[in-house]
Amino acid sequence: MTRKSNYNKFPSVAVPDSKDAVVKGWDAIADRLRDTISRRDGNKTVVAIDCYTGVDVGTISRELRSRLKVAMAGNVEEAMKTPEAIDSLVAPFLGGDDPVFGFLSGLTLAEFFDAEKVERLRRQVAKVESGIVLIVGCGASMVEHDVLVYADMPRWEGQLRYRRGEADNLGVKNRSADIKVQYKRAFFVDWRVCDRWKKPLISSWDFLLDTTIANEPKLADGDAVRRGLSVSAHRPFRVVPFFDPAPRGGQWMKQFCDLDRDQSNFGWCFDCVPEENSLLLSMGDQTIELPAMDLVLDQPVSLLGDAVHGRSEAAFPIRFDFLDTIGGGNLSFQVHPLTEYIQNTFGMHYTQDESYYMLDAGPDACVYLGLKDGIDPDQMIADLESAQAGGAAFDADRYANCIPAKKHDHFLIPAGTVHCSGAESMVLEISRYDDDYSRPASESGT
Repeated sequence: MTRKSNYNKFPSVAVPDSKDAVVKGWDAIADRLRDTISRRDGNKTVVAIDCYTGVDVGTISRELRSRLKVAMAGNVEEAMKTPEAIDSLVAPFLGGDDPVFGFLSGLTLAEFFDAEKVERLRRQVAKVESGIVLIVGCGASMVEHDVLVYADMPRWEGQLRYRRGEADNLGVKNRSADIKVQYKRAFFVDWRVCDRWKKPLISSWDFLLDTTIANEPKLADGDAVRRGLSVSAHRPFRVVPFFDPAPRGGQWMKQFCDLDRDQSNFGWCFDCVPEENSLLLSMGDQTIELPAMDLVLDQPVSLLGDAVHGRSEAAFPIRFDFLDTIGGGNLSFQVHPLTEYIQNTFGMHYTQDESYYMLDAGPDACVYLGLKDGIDPDQMIADLESAQAGGAAFDADRYANCIPAKKHDHFLIPAGTVHCSGAESMVLEISRYDDDYSRPASESGT
């Protein structure tokens, strides 16, 4: 008998007083913008549609240009530096040829642009005396404007677009690159740059443009979006979980979370990682999807409290995720660095302490936790490097303590402790979050 799932995969927050705050479809979006423009004084209106990395700028420009009868249209990204110059700009943060390591970038969006090209675009806009001027692209709001629309993009959707070859990294044309290369560059550079640019803009959005679902664009009133973020910060809420296969993935979540039975496995569920997940805001009969990170950026003190905000700034310091190895194999063998190391090596301010709570477990389930006494560290490193290079599988039992696990057991895993959930385990992982990059990108079985 198939168990009926009660796991809500699309939780949303209802926004009060927002009955007509959202319109859907390009025709309705153009009508809403046209109505806004018609209520302004003056003969000229500059509409800036700023965008998060990964957003399909070409489609937005094409669909609105054909409906708004603009006097001038421009893509601000054409004012960026050359791809070669941008590659040189970001290279120090990408760890060279290392497949995983990098360093969190402190770059700003302005550093991606050619100042003379930007000034030339501004002069072109200033010369237009009447009509609608449409400026689209990441950084569009650096051109003086009258109406600001922000086209946002959850990081998880951006990753899916990389996988499908539908998106480039910021300022370059590289959608044919390996997904790991694109993801690493987005993690260490693009998302940091775009979040810094977006954070001060949220308070001045006239509209949010949601193009997360292809061919279902939605335009939401900026005041309603900000009200939704404030409401979310003052009540219990959930973000939208996402699921992904893994080399060691299992079968438990298919049944209990009612997932696609045609997929070979599901190893991950990011149930609450705001840096990655989406937040759904229900407004009238429509629901918009935006990055849950917007809530952290816009409402950090209300959401986190003074003490936590003082420690982690605009970062959500806890994560909840599921790790499914039932019917699969061992989780990746891993260790999270201590604070000093992670600061010096990756530019991150705090590390990841975590715990495993066993939601379910088979008769042979176990957790590898901590190294055995008397092992040879040099030999262990050699065996790890050999396995990473495609040699014999790493023998976790030789080096790590293997502890039998049963349903409802709870294991604490401080940073600096090697650990791994064995096969036949369904883990709820509760962690102090370090914006962990390496595991999904490089996960491999023990």
